[in-house]
Amino acid sequence: MDEQRYLKTMGNHYIFIKNFDCDFIILLLSVDDMLVIGKNIKKITSLKNELSKFFTMKDLGSVKQIPGMRISRDRQRHDLAISRTEYREGAREILYRQGEAS
Repeated sequence: MDEQRYLKTMGNHYIFIKNFDCDFIILLLSVDDMLVIGKNIKKITSLKNELSKFFTMKDLGSVKQIPGMRISRDRQRHDLAISRTEYREGAREILYRQGEAS
């Protein structure tokens, strides 16, 4: 990600950000998942094409859920909602899995 000039956030080493003139892309990485957030579809497509040179990737389309959060989107109303109602259960599940791996 350094080659692409993405900056790793200090608090979360799995989140990378790249700023453009009046735009940005946020890349969240998990064990075998990746979430790309941004407005500019051309820049997102370029990032995915570049990453696919190094990794086997499958585009699953718009995100609806990540651990502990549900994401809903109304494109006509330009509305994005993130629900954390299941956050505690998701966090417990992740901690439980980590405990099993130890």
